[in-house]
Amino acid sequence: MRAIAERLTEQGVPEPVLEAVRSRLLEGNDGGEAGQLKGRAPVVASDGSVVLDQALAAAPLREVAEWSAKPDVLPILRQLPGRVPHIVVLTDRVGADITYLGAPGQVEEEQSVEGDSFQIRKFQGGGWAHHRYQHNAENKWVHNAEDVAQHISSMVRRLGPRFVLVAGDIRARQILTDRASDLWSDLVVSMDEGGRAAGADREPVDVREAELVAEHEAREIAETVEKVEAAGAHGLSVTGVERVVEALRKGQVETLVLSDEQDADATLLVGNGPLELGVNQHDMDALGVHGEIVPADRALLAAAVAGAADVVVVPKAAMPGDDVPVAAVLRYTDASTDAG
Repeated sequence: MRAIAERLTEQGVPEPVLEAVRSRLLEGNDGGEAGQLKGRAPVVASDGSVVLDQALAAAPLREVAEWSAKPDVLPILRQLPGRVPHIVVLTDRVGADITYLGAPGQVEEEQSVEGDSFQIRKFQGGGWAHHRYQHNAENKWVHNAEDVAQHISSMVRRLGPRFVLVAGDIRARQILTDRASDLWSDLVVSMDEGGRAAGADREPVDVREAELVAEHEAREIAETVEKVEAAGAHGLSVTGVERVVEALRKGQVETLVLSDEQDADATLLVGNGPLELGVNQHDMDALGVHGEIVPADRALLAAAVAGAADVVVVPKAAMPGDDVPVAAVLRYTDASTDAG
């Protein structure tokens, strides 16, 4: 923390900004959930307000402490797991603990559902009361599961998760998943390990959850690249810096697709606003503005944000074409659009 503060001070960071960074990073060292973060990326505005405070997928490949009007956010995007909203359910015959995770690694909503636990276990003895106790227990399991299912349905309706991971008592899981509504029955992934009881090992659930998130991320990357290639058949995608820059200038870009490996020496020219973008001075002369030299990836990201485009970062090997650093899916095409 001290080294980061010194580097920021050397760059002339205002005290409110420095204090905001210091407090966020110190909070991450205080133990508890925040203290377990592998990496953390706070982005702070000039007035000291925190624009982003994001857990990273892993420890940073290198520490970045930069004060700039055009900060380098690509290192954050490289280590930011995709947003794969999902629900984790730990269930037993009494109820369930339901957790919704939206932003990567961050719990955004938790619910604990507690049902009727009186005579919840099936009676093991004999005699006239045996069947009545058996029936009562089974009815309570079903009632409790229906209550849990209703809570999950409500969360799914509001929050739109990609999957619902269900762990816990095998009979409770069976009853619960049998009562899954059409809203989420196709989203269910059930696992035998893990449970709700005190002292139950949570690690298998965490491992399976991480596997499912990774699977969805990989599928989304593949779908993004396929979308670029499919759109290209209709002139609705472009690849390469020059064509993407032109599309960004015209507000055509729906999704900007960046390789996670960018040429550190590549630059673009930026005028008075992020959409006044050019690859050379000829472009800027045509716009009638003076261009400032900016690292290419920063200029592309700023233009995408200004144009309300989505941004997807994919592995270099997954990019369409050989050695293509950037591509874009377009909202529309015109006579001057060159998919090339």
